[in-house]
Amino acid sequence: MMESGLPKMMSRVMVCLLTSDSGSMTASELARRLQVSPATISKSIAFLESQVLVRRERDERRRERYIVDEDLWYRTVIASARSLAQQVEVARQGAGVLGPGTPAAVRLENVARFLDFVGESLARAAEQAREILGTKADTAPADPAGPAPDLAGPAPER
Repeated sequence: MMESGLPKMMSRVMVCLLTSDSGSMTASELARRLQVSPATISKSIAFLESQVLVRRERDERRRERYIVDEDLWYRTVIASARSLAQQVEVARQGAGVLGPGTPAAVRLENVARFLDFVGESLARAAEQAREILGTKADTAPADPAGPAPDLAGPAPER
């Protein structure tokens, strides 16, 4: 997890959740297992939630449980594809500002085309994996970012 860029404590929390039989734990269970403070768990969970890696639910005793579920990787890849789509839009706007045909605009358009292709491929692969591997779309909470964008965008000019 750390090699992919996740900070050390967030990686520890993530691995702890992933390796638990239920895929969920309370803050006190995580703090006890990792031998860290509840504040450390709270900060880690907030970060992991912001990255769409965990979600919260209240259990029957009204305690918050932190959960990784079977749709985790699908949501993560779709979030990455959305981020790439935003970068594509910024690069295309920058190319427009710099003016068609300028070396910098051409460079930005090439960045946009590359990232657009990669983003579309990621989204398509995530959808195919979900279909083939049978993960359940209905297990994922509503995405606060809204529905997945059309990653195709406008066709690049040639």
